[in-house]
Amino acid sequence: MFDWNDLKYFLAVAREGSTIAAAKALGVNQSTVQRRLSELESKLGRAVVSRDVRGYRLTAFGEELIGFAEQVEKAVQQLDQHVADVGRDRSGIIRLTCPEPIVPRLTPLVERFHARHPQYRIEFVTSDRYLDLLKGEADVAFRSGDTDDDLIGRKIADSIWAVYASRAYIEKHGQPGRVEDLADHRLVGFDDTMLNHRVAKWLQAIAPNARIIARNNSVLGLVYAVKSGIGIGPLPTAIADEQDDLVRVLGPISELTRSWRLLTHPDLRRAPRISAFFDFIAEEKPALKSIFTG
Repeated sequence: MFDWNDLKYFLAVAREGSTIAAAKALGVNQSTVQRRLSELESKLGRAVVSRDVRGYRLTAFGEELIGFAEQVEKAVQQLDQHVADVGRDRSGIIRLTCPEPIVPRLTPLVERFHARHPQYRIEFVTSDRYLDLLKGEADVAFRSGDTDDDLIGRKIADSIWAVYASRAYIEKHGQPGRVEDLADHRLVGFDDTMLNHRVAKWLQAIAPNARIIARNNSVLGLVYAVKSGIGIGPLPTAIADEQDDLVRVLGPISELTRSWRLLTHPDLRRAPRISAFFDFIAEEKPALKSIFTG
């Protein structure tokens, strides 16, 4: 019998295309990947990968195994998550992920939840990157935009964006009168780590040749950049409308409107702590609109 753990190295090489990239993805050195892959092939008695000038490729036998290996990987992840969930149920911890600018706006709501359910405790896991709830990186998420179909949840509010400029920028450079004028202005946008965000795609579509004067990897970074007067850009209305030194110059932008949702893993939905949080959120609709839509 081969070591099940070796399948992890096999999958990494299959996905990354090289032992160097696989080692980086797994956080080990290249020799470890090569050794574990060789041990797997030795136990199986057949090669699962072949090497050519472009890197590693699956053999026909490797192609046959990939689906089975992924099933093992998924089963191990589910087992690991179940064990962790049992521990969190006992401790009452709910790991909540959301964009960083939303955290201070959520604080009063979270305090009300704690007052009603003192046996549970919210822990924020903030990131503008979508944490993978299916892999257990967080328990629940407040998320806008495109969501994973495998997650379940409910709509809680609308996510509305508009284009803003600082008063200093308008004084110096004027303001756009229509969306098409953005191409003539200095823009603030996301960096390459956020290329799939709807704002990045929208700016690329309506002003592909515009000058991006500053790039950020978070919504909070966009807010600070626009407030500095260096350029103008799309921002969530719930946050930007509260900034005295910002002016809404265009919008709301209908192409950027999405729904805010509260999401979780299907296997977690009936966990007592998660059910309690979902039920609480369902009763807080007026507060949620103020927090997420403005």
